[in-house]
Amino acid sequence: MQLGNNTRISEFLLLGFSDDPELQPLIYALFLSIYLIAVLGNLLIILAIISDSHLHTPMYFFLSNLSFVEVCFTSTTMFKIMVNIQTQSKIICYAGCITQMHFFLLFGGLDKFLLAVMAYDRFVAICHPLHYTVIMNCPLRVVLVLVSWVMSVLHALLQSLMVLRLSFCTDLKIPHFFCELNQVAQLACSENFLNDLVMHFAPVLLGAASLAGILYSYSKIVSSACAVSSAQGKHKGFSTCASYFSVFSLFYGTGRGVYFSSAIAHSSHSSAAASVMCTVITPRLNPFIYSLRNKDVERALKRLSGAEL
Repeated sequence: MQLGNNTRISEFLLLGFSDDPELQPLIYALFLSIYLIAVLGNLLIILAIISDSHLHTPMYFFLSNLSFVEVCFTSTTMFKIMVNIQTQSKIICYAGCITQMHFFLLFGGLDKFLLAVMAYDRFVAICHPLHYTVIMNCPLRVVLVLVSWVMSVLHALLQSLMVLRLSFCTDLKIPHFFCELNQVAQLACSENFLNDLVMHFAPVLLGAASLAGILYSYSKIVSSACAVSSAQGKHKGFSTCASYFSVFSLFYGTGRGVYFSSAIAHSSHSSAAASVMCTVITPRLNPFIYSLRNKDVERALKRLSGAEL
């Protein structure tokens, strides 16, 4: 390992949660079970939507894309931590760290954009029901998803290139269970105003843009539902968006926790806890949130499992 302004490093150390060897099997079993539930649950939603022609609508098209992104999002971090626990190694190579960080940013950004797209979809469905099928046509759906992918890829690529410009000190211990952008940047020896500006401003800008779209859509939905005279109509309007708002609250709540805790403090216990919620728990809850009060999804899942009523 050579030190200096052009420091070349080969690996980082992911400190994870605990050094106690007795806790490692428990942590491994816990993460594996949660990961399998998250992956299988989201894959079931995708298969149910594909197999049921009644679910070939804009709402479920976006939901299937979100489920696919959730599978990729949680896999980005979970594979490495489970391999490290099983091999009793905390090492991640430099290229592997940059790659993991890139895909974490990519799928995390896609989550934000798809939640904004789904909020817009519900806004059109509730506030302009007569024009819904005309507005949310197939070309527009594809364009919205493609734009989400392009914006997320460009952001992840920009951040990865910024990290590649950094030189690092001798302390290469990441107090986390994966290569999180702010934690990696804090290990750098070099001071670079442009790097700091991009790393901190770009996520806030993209997050604020998607958040503004979501809040605008939901504010219009709420005002539209309140304007309905019948209690049944109000209940239908609010219940339609309940599942989407639950996932939005979970993702943005934990996501802000990850960003601010890792940006402010070098101690990572709070950041790691928030990251577990964002990368593991939330993708696990999505299948349950979307299916518990959604009779169409429940019916499709029963038909898929051969237990149709």
